[in-house]
Amino acid sequence: METQAPDWMIEKKNHVAAIVLKGDWTLQNLASFPDMNRKIAQQALKTETLWALDSISALDSAGAWAIWQGWGQKIPTQVVMRPEQQRLFERWKNLPPPLSEPASQDFTTLFVNVRKGSENFGRHIVHGIEITGQLVLDLMFLLKHPGKIPWAEISGTIYTSGVRALGITALVGFLIGIVLSYLSALQLQSFGAEIYIINILGLSIIRELGPLLAAILIAGRSGSAMTAQLGIMRVTEELDALSAMGISHSLRLILPKVMALAITLPLITVWTDMAALIGGMLSAHQTLDISTQQFFLRLPDSVPLANVFIGIGKAAVFGVLIALIACHFGFLIKPNTESLGNETTNSVVASITAVIMADAVFAILFMHTGMP
Repeated sequence: METQAPDWMIEKKNHVAAIVLKGDWTLQNLASFPDMNRKIAQQALKTETLWALDSISALDSAGAWAIWQGWGQKIPTQVVMRPEQQRLFERWKNLPPPLSEPASQDFTTLFVNVRKGSENFGRHIVHGIEITGQLVLDLMFLLKHPGKIPWAEISGTIYTSGVRALGITALVGFLIGIVLSYLSALQLQSFGAEIYIINILGLSIIRELGPLLAAILIAGRSGSAMTAQLGIMRVTEELDALSAMGISHSLRLILPKVMALAITLPLITVWTDMAALIGGMLSAHQTLDISTQQFFLRLPDSVPLANVFIGIGKAAVFGVLIALIACHFGFLIKPNTESLGNETTNSVVASITAVIMADAVFAILFMHTGMP
């Protein structure tokens, strides 16, 4: 059936001049007449105009919307339309008002946002102190009752966060060693100091990069998994079930994770150091012709033993921080999937930030320790 173009004309209805709309006011037809809204709006300025819509052949939601917009989003006082057309206009009339533009930021709004951020940060600090204090009490309890140490949970966390992370940490460490060695070789060659690449690789990897890389990888891999695990337990009401049975969340959930990462991360750090040194040694052999035997012989003299202990000690502290932060955000998760995703993301970001801040503190405290 052939459609009729939307149109209007002025006619006499009941001895009164009326604007009569005719044709098919549908989405398909209106696409060819984009200025129809403007024409209707010009006629709508005449407040005493009678509008007649009963001669329209076809009217859909798009056509009603075009007329509604031309009317200024209100039905004129004098209008003739069929009941089905009335229902279309009532639909647009009952739409909620559009969202207003956000108000410009003034000093009061900025102050309120800063206050809310400070309060939120304070709540995180208080909750973190509560978890740490409860952890200390649990350790004191286990010293008196060693038979209640959750060995199964600790060993399981060591396996999932340590053994299963050996591959990715070794790969990243190996590649970082290659990159660092290659970039350092380009600079050392210009000064004729190629042999000092052993000092650069040894100190930077064992003292700084090894613990930091391992901690960041564990925070992104295992820390997020710990937070998600606690969140799923919240969603499935397992935490409530443990509380109903009188089982301590701290003793069975937090303590095993903290102890496992405090043990695992130093070992992962040593593993990452080895992979990075091997990658750096191979790169130095290719770019500077330094043999592997020479590399191993000069490494102990270039890197004092104190740097090894500093790196391992830092890794243990990083592990405790990652586990505490992961558990902290895990217990903040509400029983819905949106909160689960948000708090898991917050856990990873906070863990990495805390690790970098702690590393900066260690760098300042041990500035003159372990230097050759």
